[in-house]
Amino acid sequence: MTHRRYSVVVIVCSLLFVTGLSAQTLQVIDAEGKSTTLTAAQISSLPRVTVNTVEHDAPAKFEGVSLASLLAIAGIQMGDKLRGTRMSEALLVEATDGYKVVFALAELDPAFATREMILADKRDGKQLDSKEGPLRVAAPGDKRPARWIRQVQSLKIIVVK
Repeated sequence: MTHRRYSVVVIVCSLLFVTGLSAQTLQVIDAEGKSTTLTAAQISSLPRVTVNTVEHDAPAKFEGVSLASLLAIAGIQMGDKLRGTRMSEALLVEATDGYKVVFALAELDPAFATREMILADKRDGKQLDSKEGPLRVAAPGDKRPARWIRQVQSLKIIVVK
């Protein structure tokens, strides 16, 4: 077993539905098997981010939490700690239908990137519907929305070898 602290970290989204509203818990599991669960209250205490964009020729406003903030609260270090061999780490996002997209970890790090990608739970002031949500990635700056993955099920830090 490798002892690289950040070689593999898995953030699994458990989606709970209560009276039509979605609540999320994120369970964080590192390479040594250490598990941390982030509650909906912890997630909601993070700063909210709004992304104004155009989707299918219509204006849309997505609201959520930055992916960088979620990773930080889960113990994923970025900034000065993201260098050397860690530059091969990526975030794999998986949807309930099996669709997957990847972001280089540096793309999410405010020390590297000027844009802020979010895990959205609202669109135009309303909770995401079942077609999009309960969670969706919004990646402003992508010319095509192919990585704006809907129905997010899990987030995993992977190492490209």
